[in-house]
Amino acid sequence: MAIGNYNAAYDLSLFDESLNASSAVPKRRADGEAHQQNRKRQNRRNQVMKLPEEELNKIRRRKRNPLQIAMGATGAAVVTFVIGIIIVGQVQLTELNQQIITAEKTLADTESLYVQNQMKVEAAHTNAEIEKYATEVLGMSKASNAQKEFIALETDDKAEVSSQKDSNIFTRFFDSLSNLWS
Repeated sequence: MAIGNYNAAYDLSLFDESLNASSAVPKRRADGEAHQQNRKRQNRRNQVMKLPEEELNKIRRRKRNPLQIAMGATGAAVVTFVIGIIIVGQVQLTELNQQIITAEKTLADTESLYVQNQMKVEAAHTNAEIEKYATEVLGMSKASNAQKEFIALETDDKAEVSSQKDSNIFTRFFDSLSNLWS
């Protein structure tokens, strides 16, 4: 069967058995004629139509819409931009965390050094160190009994109670009650 200039990929009328069988075969046939018709049907089923290479390329080529291409490219650019912003944010966050960790280590080291210096200062100013400095650098010595002077008081200690000369009735009453109890 010859292939004509068809626009369709397949000619389905070649494979339609019900149309071909009813129009071509009379109702009463001989056995030989029926056998020949069956062979023709099988031959038709095994036939494969071949299209020229040009038509195959046209079918394979898909027409692309420029608007769809532009929208796809814009969407890809937006997604790439958003992912880039997320990555940059994560990098900055990591850098800031590293700076915080470094600052905390520096703070801990400085506090440790401060405690060490405080202990050195406190240890340097003990009583023994002060005495040593006074005797060696300043040339001082402990006081001896010869250097001590004793002072004697010739008069006895006295205690005087001052009385208020200007008093009212309430203070006199209160004083009289306190004198009763003492």
